[in-house]
Amino acid sequence: MTEAIAVRAAGTADLPAIEWIQQVSPAASQWPVSDYLDYDCRVAVEAGQVAGFLAARQVAAGEFEILNLAVAPGRRRKGVGRALISALLRERPASVFLEVRESNSEARLFYHSLGFRPAGRRPGYYRNPAEDAVVMQYHSC
Repeated sequence: MTEAIAVRAAGTADLPAIEWIQQVSPAASQWPVSDYLDYDCRVAVEAGQVAGFLAARQVAAGEFEILNLAVAPGRRRKGVGRALISALLRERPASVFLEVRESNSEARLFYHSLGFRPAGRRPGYYRNPAEDAVVMQYHSC
């Protein structure tokens, strides 16, 4: 039987788990771990362990941006990322934007399955390696 995934606000005690998940997730943005608490950071908890995290921020009235999302290697493709994004979309009815590497077709399909649609491009947005970003947007209404 699969454990339920609970999503809650991240706290100081979650930072070591967030740091580890970030380190083992090369596609995730690599930030100083203490910066996460400056944003709307949420963790997905399963069987008492942090299984993933999401960081977002409000950029304008009715507009949010997903800044970072990462899931622990053993928990990928098991609903953790979906639970994190779904919680944000339920609690922040608005337009939500994110950027994803153009080559990351798997992530783009995942975001599309949640209702995100391409909204533009950012040429040369990523480095190491250099690559364009696809901007995706979700509208709650």
